[in-house]
Amino acid sequence: MRDFLSTRAKNIKPSGIRKFFDIASEMDDVISLGVGEPDFITPWEIRDAGVQSIKKGYTQYTSNKGLTALRKEISRYLSSRFDVHFTADQTVITLGASEAIDITLRAVVNEGDEVLIPDPSYVSYTPCVELLGGKAVSVPCSGENGFKLTPENLESVITDKTKVLIFPYPNNPTGGIMEKEYIEKIIPVILKHDLLVVSDEIYAELTYGKRHCSIASFPELEGRVVLISGFSKAFAMTGWRVGYVCAPIEICNTLLKIHQYSAICAPIFSQYAGLAGLEQGAKNGFATVKEMTEEYDKRRKFMYKTFTDMGLKCFEPKGAFYIFPSVESTGMDGEEFATKLLASKKVAVVPGNAFGEFGKYYVRCSYAYSMKSLVEAMQKIAEFVKELKGN
Repeated sequence: MRDFLSTRAKNIKPSGIRKFFDIASEMDDVISLGVGEPDFITPWEIRDAGVQSIKKGYTQYTSNKGLTALRKEISRYLSSRFDVHFTADQTVITLGASEAIDITLRAVVNEGDEVLIPDPSYVSYTPCVELLGGKAVSVPCSGENGFKLTPENLESVITDKTKVLIFPYPNNPTGGIMEKEYIEKIIPVILKHDLLVVSDEIYAELTYGKRHCSIASFPELEGRVVLISGFSKAFAMTGWRVGYVCAPIEICNTLLKIHQYSAICAPIFSQYAGLAGLEQGAKNGFATVKEMTEEYDKRRKFMYKTFTDMGLKCFEPKGAFYIFPSVESTGMDGEEFATKLLASKKVAVVPGNAFGEFGKYYVRCSYAYSMKSLVEAMQKIAEFVKELKGN
């Protein structure tokens, strides 16, 4: 019998995040810091909107683009919060930000096109590019400058085949952000090489000390930025699977065709729930989002201080809800450190190499967990590091 599997599909590596999560799930009494999922329950007004939509019998397909009211509200939200201007007609509601990433890349990447991906970054970008026959090109980012993308690093990897720049800030796994002055430095490189920017802004609401600056807000980049976001992180709506993509109209119409064939539309009750979240937020200044962010900030400070106190070099995260300490001083890379930590202390973290080759000597820890769990986990990690240094 012939091999029926696609060569590209066979060659895709499994998610490094899920690998350790699956191992941990088979063990008793494991404390997992591995998955980036808010420990908050979806706010009541959002849940109630979803329930009420079902009670009213709203159980049909929506248009492929999604509810008009939701797309209009997203347009208002982006304009008022981030000075980003896309119309409802330039917006498609998707099955979370993950589908938005997939259909966007399928709409713009041809065989052999090169896509620049800051390294370390979220695990799905590279596989999505490779499944299309494109080439994922790592752009090295260093903890020394907060894992920022620099014009020098960009220029060093650009070729005549480079077409797209993935711009994932605030960043998973590093917690790095790109402030306005740093975005301004890379704009000339983007324009010089005629690049399309795919900006993944799913953590835009989760920043500490500084408001998120969207690369889509710069007028000189009009027509060459696709913005991807959703409700999962800031609104604690991971299981609702509702996100969105905003793009120049030609790109928007093309990725919509792919969405029509692959997903049809996002669940209608999830769309009504997302709409309620935005409408309520507009009325109360996004008070619930602010409360969650303040709680994450307390955990962030605790994690940073504790890792620093145990002697691990660590960048202080400025966004998202992850911290990315270097474990190189222990004499291990992230893979070995995570494996031995799980075996000896039953604490699960994610090896940094899951996010790219430049994450080799790091591990990612999510602080989207209760403070009680974080305190217990950090005590065990401190014991582990002390034992290593004692040896």
